[in-house]
Amino acid sequence: MTSATPSISLVTLETFRAAQDRIRGVAVHTPLVPFPLPGNNGISAWLKDESKQPIKSFKLRGAYNKIAQLTEEERRRGVITYSSGNHAQGVAYAAREVGAKAIIVMPSNAPEVKKQATLALGAEIVTVGAASSDRKVKAEELEREHGYVMIPPYDDPAIIAGQGTCGLEILADLPDVDLVLAPVSGGGLLSGTAAAIKHLRPEVRVLGIEPLLAADAQESFRGGKLVSWPAEMTTRTIADGLRTQSLGDLNFLHVRAYVDDILTVTEDEIREAMRVIVRSTPITPEPSGAVTAAALLFHQNKLLPALKVVAVMSGGNVEPEILKQIVG
Repeated sequence: MTSATPSISLVTLETFRAAQDRIRGVAVHTPLVPFPLPGNNGISAWLKDESKQPIKSFKLRGAYNKIAQLTEEERRRGVITYSSGNHAQGVAYAAREVGAKAIIVMPSNAPEVKKQATLALGAEIVTVGAASSDRKVKAEELEREHGYVMIPPYDDPAIIAGQGTCGLEILADLPDVDLVLAPVSGGGLLSGTAAAIKHLRPEVRVLGIEPLLAADAQESFRGGKLVSWPAEMTTRTIADGLRTQSLGDLNFLHVRAYVDDILTVTEDEIREAMRVIVRSTPITPEPSGAVTAAALLFHQNKLLPALKVVAVMSGGNVEPEILKQIVG
Protein backbone atom coordinates (compact mmCIF):
# COMPACT_ATOMS: atom_id res chain seq x y z
CA MET A 1 0.00 0.00 0.00
CA THR A 2 1.27 3.44 -0.88
CA SER A 3 0.52 6.54 1.16
CA ALA A 4 -2.65 8.33 0.12
CA THR A 5 -1.94 11.89 -0.95
CA PRO A 6 -4.69 14.50 -0.61
CA SER A 7 -6.56 14.57 -3.89
CA ILE A 8 -9.95 15.62 -5.15
CA SER A 9 -9.97 12.32 -7.00
CA LEU A 10 -10.19 10.20 -3.86
CA VAL A 11 -13.58 9.64 -2.25
CA THR A 12 -13.85 11.21 1.22
CA LEU A 13 -15.37 9.73 4.38
CA GLU A 14 -18.14 12.34 4.19
CA THR A 15 -19.01 11.12 0.68
CA PHE A 16 -19.15 7.49 1.85
CA ARG A 17 -21.45 8.48 4.72
CA ALA A 18 -23.68 10.48 2.40
CA ALA A 19 -23.93 7.43 0.14
CA GLN A 20 -24.90 5.30 3.14
CA ASP A 21 -27.73 7.70 3.97
CA ARG A 22 -28.83 7.84 0.32
CA ILE A 23 -29.12 4.10 -0.26
CA ARG A 24 -30.74 3.32 3.10
CA GLY A 25 -34.13 1.70 2.54
CA VAL A 26 -33.19 0.51 -0.96
CA ALA A 27 -29.98 -1.47 -0.42
CA VAL A 28 -29.81 -3.81 2.56
CA HIS A 29 -27.35 -3.69 5.49
CA THR A 30 -26.21 -7.26 4.91
CA PRO A 31 -25.28 -9.70 7.71
CA LEU A 32 -21.96 -11.20 8.73
CA VAL A 33 -22.31 -14.99 8.64
CA PRO A 34 -19.85 -17.11 10.68
CA PHE A 35 -17.59 -19.16 8.41
CA PRO A 36 -15.86 -22.07 10.16
CA LEU A 37 -12.29 -22.70 9.03
CA PRO A 38 -10.43 -26.01 9.22
CA GLY A 39 -7.44 -26.30 11.52
CA ASN A 40 -6.50 -24.56 14.73
CA ASN A 41 -5.11 -21.31 13.35
CA GLY A 42 -6.76 -18.86 15.73
CA ILE A 43 -8.62 -17.09 12.91
CA SER A 44 -12.30 -16.28 13.32
CA ALA A 45 -13.97 -15.60 9.98
CA TRP A 46 -17.25 -14.23 8.70
CA LEU A 47 -18.75 -13.90 5.23
CA LYS A 48 -20.53 -10.62 4.47
CA ASP A 49 -23.51 -11.97 2.57
CA GLU A 50 -24.25 -9.57 -0.28
CA SER A 51 -26.60 -12.15 -1.82
CA LYS A 52 -29.13 -10.76 0.67
CA GLN A 53 -29.47 -7.63 -1.50
CA PRO A 54 -32.72 -7.41 -3.53
CA ILE A 55 -30.69 -8.24 -6.67
CA LYS A 56 -28.50 -10.82 -4.83
CA SER A 57 -25.38 -8.68 -5.36
CA PHE A 58 -23.54 -5.70 -3.88
CA LYS A 59 -23.92 -3.82 -7.17
CA LEU A 60 -27.17 -2.19 -6.08
CA ARG A 61 -25.21 -0.02 -3.63
CA GLY A 62 -23.24 1.89 -6.25
CA ALA A 63 -25.91 1.88 -8.96
CA TYR A 64 -28.57 3.39 -6.71
CA ASN A 65 -26.15 5.90 -5.19
CA LYS A 66 -25.34 7.16 -8.71
CA ILE A 67 -28.85 7.10 -10.17
CA ALA A 68 -30.48 8.68 -7.10
CA GLN A 69 -28.35 11.78 -7.70
CA LEU A 70 -29.51 12.33 -11.29
CA THR A 71 -31.63 15.35 -12.10
CA GLU A 72 -35.20 14.97 -13.33
CA GLU A 73 -34.03 15.88 -16.84
CA GLU A 74 -31.34 13.17 -16.73
CA ARG A 75 -33.83 10.58 -15.51
CA ARG A 76 -36.17 11.42 -18.39
CA ARG A 77 -33.33 10.76 -20.85
CA GLY A 78 -32.84 7.25 -19.48
CA VAL A 79 -29.70 5.49 -18.29
CA ILE A 80 -27.30 3.08 -19.95
CA THR A 81 -24.52 0.83 -18.74
CA TYR A 82 -22.40 -2.16 -19.73
CA SER A 83 -22.19 -5.25 -17.54
CA SER A 84 -21.79 -9.01 -17.44
CA GLY A 85 -24.82 -9.22 -15.18
CA ASN A 86 -24.77 -7.97 -11.59
CA HIS A 87 -24.26 -4.26 -12.33
CA ALA A 88 -26.89 -4.69 -15.02
CA GLN A 89 -29.40 -5.74 -12.38
CA GLY A 90 -28.27 -2.97 -10.05
CA VAL A 91 -28.87 -0.32 -12.70
CA ALA A 92 -32.16 -1.87 -13.79
CA TYR A 93 -33.42 -2.02 -10.19
CA ALA A 94 -32.27 1.52 -9.35
CA ALA A 95 -33.70 2.93 -12.59
CA ARG A 96 -37.06 1.31 -11.86
CA GLU A 97 -37.01 2.87 -8.38
CA VAL A 98 -36.73 6.39 -9.84
CA GLY A 99 -38.88 5.79 -12.93
CA ALA A 100 -36.11 5.90 -15.53
CA LYS A 101 -35.63 3.76 -18.64
CA ALA A 102 -32.58 1.46 -18.50
CA ILE A 103 -30.54 0.10 -21.42
CA ILE A 104 -27.94 -2.58 -20.62
CA VAL A 105 -25.17 -3.70 -22.96
CA MET A 106 -24.28 -7.29 -22.01
CA PRO A 107 -21.75 -9.79 -23.37
CA SER A 108 -22.89 -12.82 -25.32
CA ASN A 109 -21.45 -15.10 -22.59
CA ALA A 110 -23.33 -13.49 -19.68
CA PRO A 111 -25.09 -16.11 -17.52
CA GLU A 112 -28.70 -16.63 -18.55
CA VAL A 113 -29.86 -16.23 -14.95
CA LYS A 114 -28.42 -12.69 -14.93
CA LYS A 115 -29.95 -11.82 -18.31
CA GLN A 116 -33.39 -12.98 -17.25
CA ALA A 117 -33.19 -11.15 -13.92
CA THR A 118 -32.22 -7.94 -15.73
CA LEU A 119 -35.13 -8.26 -18.18
CA ALA A 120 -37.51 -8.98 -15.30
CA LEU A 121 -36.56 -5.62 -13.78
CA GLY A 122 -37.78 -3.86 -16.94
CA ALA A 123 -34.45 -3.13 -18.64
CA GLU A 124 -33.71 -3.45 -22.36
CA ILE A 125 -30.67 -5.60 -23.23
CA VAL A 126 -28.27 -5.06 -26.14
CA THR A 127 -25.93 -8.02 -26.70
CA VAL A 128 -22.32 -7.74 -27.95
CA GLY A 129 -19.16 -9.89 -27.97
CA ALA A 130 -17.46 -11.41 -24.94
CA ALA A 131 -14.77 -8.75 -24.40
CA SER A 132 -15.46 -6.16 -21.70
CA SER A 133 -14.08 -3.55 -24.12
CA ASP A 134 -16.78 -4.52 -26.66
CA ARG A 135 -19.65 -3.68 -24.34
CA LYS A 136 -18.07 -0.41 -23.19
CA VAL A 137 -17.62 0.79 -26.78
CA LYS A 138 -21.21 -0.13 -27.69
CA ALA A 139 -22.64 1.58 -24.59
CA GLU A 140 -20.71 4.77 -25.33
CA GLU A 141 -21.95 4.67 -28.93
CA LEU A 142 -25.59 4.39 -27.78
CA GLU A 143 -25.01 7.09 -25.16
CA ARG A 144 -23.94 9.53 -27.89
CA GLU A 145 -26.66 8.45 -30.28
CA HIS A 146 -29.63 8.65 -27.90
CA GLY A 147 -28.53 10.99 -25.12
CA TYR A 148 -28.70 8.37 -22.39
CA VAL A 149 -26.89 8.99 -19.08
CA MET A 150 -23.99 6.58 -18.53
CA ILE A 151 -23.88 4.67 -15.23
CA PRO A 152 -20.33 3.22 -15.24
CA PRO A 153 -19.91 -0.19 -13.59
CA TYR A 154 -16.94 0.84 -11.44
CA ASP A 155 -14.84 3.79 -12.67
CA ASP A 156 -16.90 6.58 -11.09
CA PRO A 157 -16.76 8.30 -7.68
CA ALA A 158 -20.48 7.78 -6.97
CA ILE A 159 -20.15 4.06 -7.74
CA ILE A 160 -17.07 3.77 -5.52
CA ALA A 161 -18.88 5.65 -2.73
CA GLY A 162 -21.88 3.35 -2.95
CA GLN A 163 -19.80 0.16 -2.90
CA GLY A 164 -17.77 1.55 0.00
CA THR A 165 -20.85 1.45 2.23
CA CYS A 166 -20.05 -2.26 2.45
CA GLY A 167 -16.90 -1.31 4.39
CA LEU A 168 -18.79 1.03 6.73
CA GLU A 169 -21.17 -1.80 7.60
CA ILE A 170 -18.30 -4.19 8.33
CA LEU A 171 -16.79 -1.75 10.84
CA ALA A 172 -20.19 -1.12 12.43
CA ASP A 173 -20.89 -4.83 12.88
CA LEU A 174 -17.37 -5.99 13.82
CA PRO A 175 -15.39 -2.99 15.16
CA ASP A 176 -12.33 -5.09 16.03
CA VAL A 177 -11.96 -6.70 12.59
CA ASP A 178 -8.31 -6.75 11.55
CA LEU A 179 -8.49 -8.08 7.97
CA VAL A 180 -11.05 -7.63 5.18
CA LEU A 181 -11.04 -9.53 1.89
CA ALA A 182 -12.93 -8.27 -1.18
CA PRO A 183 -13.19 -9.62 -4.72
CA VAL A 184 -11.64 -7.45 -7.41
CA SER A 185 -12.30 -7.05 -11.13
CA GLY A 186 -12.97 -3.47 -12.26
CA GLY A 187 -12.26 -2.44 -8.70
CA GLY A 188 -15.44 -0.70 -7.53
CA LEU A 189 -16.05 -2.93 -4.53
CA LEU A 190 -12.41 -3.24 -3.49
CA SER A 191 -11.54 0.44 -3.92
CA GLY A 192 -14.66 1.62 -2.10
CA THR A 193 -14.47 -0.89 0.73
CA ALA A 194 -10.76 -0.30 1.31
CA ALA A 195 -11.06 3.49 1.26
CA ALA A 196 -14.06 3.59 3.60
CA ILE A 197 -12.36 1.25 6.08
CA LYS A 198 -8.99 3.00 5.99
CA HIS A 199 -10.60 6.41 6.56
CA LEU A 200 -11.89 5.12 9.90
CA ARG A 201 -9.47 2.33 10.84
CA PRO A 202 -6.18 2.71 8.91
CA GLU A 203 -4.63 -0.22 10.79
CA VAL A 204 -7.13 -2.73 9.31
CA ARG A 205 -5.57 -4.65 6.42
CA VAL A 206 -7.60 -4.89 3.21
CA LEU A 207 -6.74 -7.41 0.49
CA GLY A 208 -8.20 -7.88 -2.97
CA ILE A 209 -8.84 -11.41 -4.25
CA GLU A 210 -9.13 -12.38 -7.91
CA PRO A 211 -8.88 -15.52 -10.07
CA LEU A 212 -5.39 -16.56 -11.16
CA LEU A 213 -6.76 -16.78 -14.70
CA ALA A 214 -7.78 -13.10 -14.61
CA ALA A 215 -5.01 -11.60 -12.49
CA ASP A 216 -4.66 -8.23 -14.20
CA ALA A 217 -5.38 -6.34 -10.95
CA GLN A 218 -2.58 -8.10 -9.09
CA GLU A 219 -0.18 -7.37 -11.95
CA SER A 220 -1.23 -3.71 -11.96
CA PHE A 221 -0.99 -3.37 -8.18
CA ARG A 222 2.38 -5.05 -7.76
CA GLY A 223 3.87 -3.42 -10.84
CA GLY A 224 2.59 0.05 -9.95
CA LYS A 225 1.21 0.55 -13.46
CA LEU A 226 -2.27 -0.11 -14.81
CA VAL A 227 -2.29 -3.06 -17.21
CA SER A 228 -5.01 -4.70 -19.26
CA TRP A 229 -5.40 -8.39 -20.10
CA PRO A 230 -6.98 -9.61 -23.35
CA ALA A 231 -10.52 -11.00 -23.15
CA GLU A 232 -9.40 -14.45 -24.28
CA MET A 233 -7.41 -14.66 -21.04
CA THR A 234 -9.86 -13.18 -18.51
CA THR A 235 -12.85 -15.10 -19.88
CA ARG A 236 -11.18 -18.41 -18.96
CA THR A 237 -12.30 -18.14 -15.33
CA ILE A 238 -15.58 -19.55 -14.07
CA ALA A 239 -15.96 -16.33 -12.06
CA ASP A 240 -17.98 -14.49 -14.72
CA GLY A 241 -18.24 -11.33 -12.61
CA LEU A 242 -14.45 -11.02 -12.42
CA ARG A 243 -13.60 -11.11 -16.13
CA THR A 244 -13.08 -7.37 -16.57
CA GLN A 245 -9.84 -6.80 -18.46
CA SER A 246 -8.49 -3.95 -16.33
CA LEU A 247 -9.06 -1.96 -13.19
CA GLY A 248 -10.69 1.42 -13.76
CA ASP A 249 -8.44 4.48 -13.63
CA LEU A 250 -10.06 5.98 -10.53
CA ASN A 251 -10.32 2.57 -8.92
CA PHE A 252 -6.60 2.02 -9.44
CA LEU A 253 -5.85 5.29 -7.64
CA HIS A 254 -7.89 4.13 -4.64
CA VAL A 255 -6.42 0.62 -4.73
CA ARG A 256 -2.86 1.99 -4.71
CA ALA A 257 -3.72 4.34 -1.87
CA TYR A 258 -5.69 2.03 0.42
CA VAL A 259 -5.21 -1.66 -0.46
CA ASP A 260 -2.45 -3.73 1.17
CA ASP A 261 -2.11 -6.46 -1.47
CA ILE A 262 -3.97 -8.49 -4.09
CA LEU A 263 -3.92 -12.29 -3.97
CA THR A 264 -5.08 -14.87 -6.51
CA VAL A 265 -6.98 -18.15 -6.25
CA THR A 266 -7.25 -21.06 -8.69
CA GLU A 267 -10.37 -22.40 -10.40
CA ASP A 268 -10.29 -25.56 -8.26
CA GLU A 269 -10.04 -23.43 -5.13
CA ILE A 270 -13.05 -21.35 -6.21
CA ARG A 271 -15.11 -24.50 -6.84
CA GLU A 272 -14.16 -26.04 -3.51
CA ALA A 273 -14.93 -22.78 -1.71
CA MET A 274 -18.41 -22.82 -3.25
CA ARG A 275 -18.92 -26.35 -1.96
CA VAL A 276 -17.75 -25.42 1.54
CA ILE A 277 -19.94 -22.31 1.68
CA VAL A 278 -23.05 -24.26 0.64
CA ARG A 279 -22.35 -27.07 3.13
CA SER A 280 -21.38 -24.93 6.13
CA THR A 281 -23.54 -21.79 5.81
CA PRO A 282 -27.03 -20.83 4.58
CA ILE A 283 -25.42 -18.93 1.65
CA THR A 284 -25.55 -19.91 -2.02
CA PRO A 285 -22.60 -18.14 -3.70
CA GLU A 286 -21.82 -17.42 -7.30
CA PRO A 287 -18.22 -18.23 -8.32
CA SER A 288 -17.15 -14.56 -8.22
CA GLY A 289 -18.44 -14.25 -4.67
CA ALA A 290 -16.58 -17.36 -3.51
CA VAL A 291 -13.05 -16.12 -4.30
CA THR A 292 -12.62 -14.53 -0.86
CA ALA A 293 -13.67 -17.75 0.88
CA ALA A 294 -11.18 -19.58 -1.34
CA ALA A 295 -8.42 -17.32 -0.02
CA LEU A 296 -9.54 -18.05 3.55
CA LEU A 297 -9.55 -21.79 2.96
CA PHE A 298 -6.38 -22.22 0.92
CA HIS A 299 -4.10 -19.22 1.55
CA GLN A 300 -4.24 -18.63 5.29
CA ASN A 301 -0.45 -18.32 5.43
CA LYS A 302 -0.72 -15.20 3.25
CA LEU A 303 -3.40 -13.69 5.48
CA LEU A 304 -1.50 -13.77 8.76
CA PRO A 305 -1.31 -12.04 11.13
CA ALA A 306 -5.09 -11.96 11.43
CA LEU A 307 -7.51 -12.90 14.19
CA LYS A 308 -10.85 -11.57 12.95
CA VAL A 309 -11.43 -11.69 9.20
CA VAL A 310 -14.40 -10.61 7.10
CA ALA A 311 -14.61 -11.92 3.54
CA VAL A 312 -17.09 -10.12 1.29
CA MET A 313 -19.26 -12.70 -0.48
CA SER A 314 -20.22 -10.36 -3.29
CA GLY A 315 -23.16 -12.14 -4.93
CA GLY A 316 -25.33 -15.21 -5.36
CA ASN A 317 -26.49 -15.02 -8.97
CA VAL A 318 -25.31 -18.45 -10.08
CA GLU A 319 -26.63 -20.54 -12.95
CA PRO A 320 -28.51 -23.56 -11.47
CA GLU A 321 -26.63 -25.94 -13.79
CA ILE A 322 -23.25 -24.58 -12.69
CA LEU A 323 -24.23 -24.80 -9.02
CA LYS A 324 -25.37 -28.40 -9.48
CA GLN A 325 -22.22 -29.28 -11.41
CA ILE A 326 -19.94 -27.85 -8.72
CA VAL A 327 -21.82 -28.60 -5.51
CA GLY A 328 -23.63 -31.74 -6.57
